[in-house]
Amino acid sequence: MSEDRVQVKIGAAGVATVTMVRTDKHNALDQAMFEGLTKAAERLAGEQSVRAVVLHGEGKSFCSGLDVASFMSGQGGTGVLLQREDGRLANFAQRVAYDWSLVPAPVIAAIHGNCFGGGLQIALGTDIRIAAPDAKLSVMEVKWGLVPDMGITQTLPRLLPIDVAKELTFSGRIVSGTEALALGLVTRTSEDPLAAALALAEEIAQKSPDAVRAAKRLYDETWVSDDAAGALKLESELQTGLIGKPNQVAAVVAGMSGEQPIFVDPV
Repeated sequence: MSEDRVQVKIGAAGVATVTMVRTDKHNALDQAMFEGLTKAAERLAGEQSVRAVVLHGEGKSFCSGLDVASFMSGQGGTGVLLQREDGRLANFAQRVAYDWSLVPAPVIAAIHGNCFGGGLQIALGTDIRIAAPDAKLSVMEVKWGLVPDMGITQTLPRLLPIDVAKELTFSGRIVSGTEALALGLVTRTSEDPLAAALALAEEIAQKSPDAVRAAKRLYDETWVSDDAAGALKLESELQTGLIGKPNQVAAVVAGMSGEQPIFVDPV
């Protein structure tokens, strides 16, 4: 069932496309969708040939959030969402957002239609978000008497001032893609977010995968850290791991010759 909900395709250039497929429900999150997304993230985390990932929803929306009715009618209800496997930092629900940070390659969300609640938290878990100007986004959990709990504490502080985050969370109001850009929720807007995301992914895929993966790790581990010494040390460690390696040499040769570089997959 989870394979029906989420489809993964990896192109020859190393661009992976992850598609949420539940069009009749605007890609609302039932248990199969949760499982499909976590399996997709796990798979891509181990695929050395993947150089960029595009995540999007088929049909009219990116993801309309949690399908509460499907969980209430199932065995165990919504309690399954809070279950945490031994040794895992994130619980079952949090993994669909948090696990994109465990994919070494950059992950780009293409947002259109509704992007509500859990759907927005999934998008926030990606590295870059491109939204249609008329997309609708909301931290909607307050509507159901809940708090957002799918990893938002690890994502929203990097994007918004706390007062803006509180206003959106306390009110649950819906913002357009255009307002989301002004607020900092999304990276940029495009009339065709999927095409824009794929174009960006293809551009990233042409860069050294070693350098791109190292840059993602550098920012993810240091962006909101108060440990200046540790951050500066990590810069040096990552750079040392790149200098003189085949992909770094290929980048230099290409830069000096003007020819297209040929990079090898990370080891």
